Amino acid sequence: MYTNIEERACDLAAYIIDNRATVRSAATEFGISKSTVHKDLTERLPRLNPGLYKQVRQLLDINKAERHIRGGLATRRKYRGED
Repeated sequence: MYTNIEERACDLAAYIIDNRATVRSAATEFGISKSTVHKDLTERLPRLNPGLYKQVRQLLDINKAERHIRGGLATRRKYRGED
């Protein structure tokens, strides 16, 4: 449990960059909601560390562009019984 929100935002950013993780997987790893991760990364991080924010923003944009593909693959696995 983080008491320092600024520290959590930087740790989330580092985790996402190091693991090329999604917002959902970062939320699970840190035990917080997806909306909290999103708020930390898009609202708090730019004020705290603009350089780190630029790196995270690039990954978030990539993840957003690929999410429809991931969803289609998950649906395929579900109906083929590969899950």
